Amino acid sequence: MRLSRRELLKTTAALAATGGVGVAFADAGGAGAPPTHATGMAAPPTLWYARPATQWVEALPLGNGRLGAMVWGGARNERIQFNEDTLYAGGPHESTPTTAAAALPQVRELLFAGRYAEAEALANATMMATPNKQMPYQPLGDLVLDFLEISETNGYRRELDLATAVATSAFDARGTRHLREAFVSPTDQCVVVRLSAGRPLDPDAWWNPAPGRISLRIRLDSDQPHAQVDADGDNGLLLHGRNDAASGVEGKLRFALRLRVLPTGGSLAVRRDRIEVRGADEVLLLLSAATSHKRFDDVSGDPQAITLAQLDAATAKPWQSLLGAHVAAHRALFDRVAIDLGRSDPAIAALPTDVRVARFAEGRDPELAALYHQFGRYLLISSSRAGSQPANLQGIWNDLLAPPWESKYTININTEMNYWPAESNALHECVEPLERMLFELADKGAHVARTMYGAPGWVAHHNTDLWRQAAPIDGAQWGLWPMGGAWLLQQLWDRWDYGRDPAYLRKVYPLFKGAAAFFAATLVEDPGTGSLVTAPSISPENRHPFGAALCAGPSLDAQLLRDLFGQCIDASRLLGVDADFANRLSALRGRLPPHRIGKAGQLQEWQQDWDMDAPEPHHRHVSHLYALHPSAQVNVRDTPALAAAARRSLELRGDEATGWGTAWRLNLWARLREGEHAYRVLRMLLSPQRTYPNLFDAHPPFQIDGNFGGTAGITEMLVQSWGGTIFLLPALPSAWPNGAARGLRVRNAAGIDLRWRAGRLEQATLCSDKGGDYEVACGASTARVRLQPGATALFTLHDDRLVRA
Repeated sequence: MRLSRRELLKTTAALAATGGVGVAFADAGGAGAPPTHATGMAAPPTLWYARPATQWVEALPLGNGRLGAMVWGGARNERIQFNEDTLYAGGPHESTPTTAAAALPQVRELLFAGRYAEAEALANATMMATPNKQMPYQPLGDLVLDFLEISETNGYRRELDLATAVATSAFDARGTRHLREAFVSPTDQCVVVRLSAGRPLDPDAWWNPAPGRISLRIRLDSDQPHAQVDADGDNGLLLHGRNDAASGVEGKLRFALRLRVLPTGGSLAVRRDRIEVRGADEVLLLLSAATSHKRFDDVSGDPQAITLAQLDAATAKPWQSLLGAHVAAHRALFDRVAIDLGRSDPAIAALPTDVRVARFAEGRDPELAALYHQFGRYLLISSSRAGSQPANLQGIWNDLLAPPWESKYTININTEMNYWPAESNALHECVEPLERMLFELADKGAHVARTMYGAPGWVAHHNTDLWRQAAPIDGAQWGLWPMGGAWLLQQLWDRWDYGRDPAYLRKVYPLFKGAAAFFAATLVEDPGTGSLVTAPSISPENRHPFGAALCAGPSLDAQLLRDLFGQCIDASRLLGVDADFANRLSALRGRLPPHRIGKAGQLQEWQQDWDMDAPEPHHRHVSHLYALHPSAQVNVRDTPALAAAARRSLELRGDEATGWGTAWRLNLWARLREGEHAYRVLRMLLSPQRTYPNLFDAHPPFQIDGNFGGTAGITEMLVQSWGGTIFLLPALPSAWPNGAARGLRVRNAAGIDLRWRAGRLEQATLCSDKGGDYEVACGASTARVRLQPGATALFTLHDDRLVRA
């Protein structure tokens, strides 16, 4: 079929009306004039490249929360690598140390006597999990496409449209234009790939199909040692097997990756473990994947039956139906927020994405910062949807059987950072997997609390995995930190605070109560200070000057407990329950160690003033600054002296850090309202040293938390919401003098749009979901407003005063 420009416009409009998308690579807007939406925001964000990927961190990520795909975009040989979010090694198992409870009093005694290295050695011998490692997240397999008649190519381009979650590659070969499109459908639970071919563009046509131009061999590969591939009917392949053991834990999962090949025209032949297509006009590939995992303690699922049902359902739908449903589901989340940080130099904006990253430090490319912000939102949508597992250290994308840190959940900062952008960026649905994991973790954590500490409630340490292990691993110097569950709960409190749904608070309150009950039973009095402290514990992964990390009552623990106990007290009042327990927590909260300022003017990391003598003065973790961000116990408005001490701590630590460490520093400088410094840190984050060509965060190696922390940090520069106040443009850098944001969220169930010019607020619109009292601040000026449900208030600056418009 030959489409004229008029027919193309009709087709594109119809697709837009049904949630579909038309894919074209021609530049309709012209260089230097990025097209805009009707809202005035910048054009839909797109990553693009002038050549195929040659390494994994150049491939483009797709995902629907459960299934992940990395698309390399090869012309002659294409590889799409797959993950299924429940494919971990091992199976349900018990790892809680039974010797911990007996050793606990002696470990505490040694700590309070200042014999830290001895305490750590005893803890390593008696209080660590068996096995002392958790299970790795692993890849499932690859779809490999070998094209038979493609050699030299011209006009190559591959891209990822974040607004549609569709990856495409296009190029010319032997007089034929090849177009390849891929997405992972959240509605049909399958990976969809379309291969098509046409004649080169002419002035009056968008796409001229070229029949019979597609010939290729198709196979499924896997590094899984117990995988095998069989023919599946007359047009499919089935990769299946069981997972492997790890650290002495038997593999108990079964998995399946099922492929169906649907050519239009030409011939198809199944040749044992591969398929050959010749002379097709178009080829549609559908893939589904599953494991036997049903819950952390149940592996009785039937992955072959699941994948068969999914593919049978998808096969009955045409390409446009699959595409339209996918795009509509994705855009329902993605389109909620738009961000415009100003226009880039046209010559820079026209460059491939990896080249722009390499040049970002030069300036003149605010659109790349906006793209990076939206990429973080895209990754969260793609790696954490209702019903899936939470985003792990690599989201859902991993190609190694033994990935760094097992690509599981490190819950002493990293998993928490994954969800920092969720609420403020209107993606609250993406928190559901984390909430579900916390209910499961509380189940396992209750056993750990009883067995290790003889305590009620529940506890989790610094890591967990698919099997919801909650006992300490790796070594006391890393893992004997009992605050992992308490920190994860802060994201659920944010879900309540941004949504204000009493039913939700009632649902999650038992998690908070159980965590608080554990600490109420296990806090001990420090004989040197009289404060109630956690012991044993650590300031995450950082060693103090006495040859160990193990200590009593590090600053982070007190800060977390101050929040946790306060939240339980507030929930008790709001729900009208547990008044006596709330009173008990209030008394305990008053005896927690206070914030302390050390001899260098810094906010102390430990109760003792050890910071300046610690062996790693520029440590990647800044755990004692949790009180500044993501908490707000320390802030420039209410506690200026402590905020100055936090600033001094940041200066002493330095800006250089791992990817996620840099992202945390970005958020911290934004909280200090220092926009220029925050922007300098963003330039470090968005550089080849900390950002791979496909925009994945470089720890290095790849770790996705830096992406999410970067998105959260950019948001914090524009809007903050804490302490009962909404702060507009609190850390706006001079690099973004003009811009706008639409759809951001603030606490007390409201949305905020804002626009600024010449570094000055032009207009802000606050819309309340449920009504309430709001305080809005811009610079030194504050305005208050009471809104009814669904009502809006417009604000502007008049003579530097914030007033209702």
